[in-house]
Amino acid sequence: MHPATFPILTTERLTLRQLSIDDEQAIFALRSDPKINTFLNRPLCTTAEDAINFINRVNDNIEKGNTYYWAITLTDTKTLAGTICLFDFSNENNHCEMGYELMTAFQGQGIMKEAAQVVIDFVFQTLKFRKILATTHYGNQHSTNLLLKFNFVKSLEPDKENPDLNIFTLTQ
Repeated sequence: MHPATFPILTTERLTLRQLSIDDEQAIFALRSDPKINTFLNRPLCTTAEDAINFINRVNDNIEKGNTYYWAITLTDTKTLAGTICLFDFSNENNHCEMGYELMTAFQGQGIMKEAAQVVIDFVFQTLKFRKILATTHYGNQHSTNLLLKFNFVKSLEPDKENPDLNIFTLTQ
């Protein structure tokens, strides 16, 4: 997908847009924050180069059609508050997976709820998938609560690869 065709999504307060190299400092802050990364099984970002490499990898995957990955920005200030993405597309099973993260300073303000709503609408109305999966760590109550607000249903089976993860499904 060419950057010119990347879908920019907007809400009352937010603009969801493609990441750019200019987001390097914000992505570094997001991916190096131990609190945000508590429930995510990934190495912490330790250098600016790590952040740049991550942004380039994301944008390569967007071009290949493997993902949609949005920077969640506050429309008024252009501040990057977090990210939300869609990946693991299955035309056969008519679903994709959604993931998200939010800077600590922006948590508890309804930002992710607003961003998730517009992305869920995008999945069902534009991509025409019937189902969205989301995986969250059993200890991440904020993430679980967000999914439950949208009527995601928790699977009775834990994740096969990591029993600490719960799988949620939203079906249209």
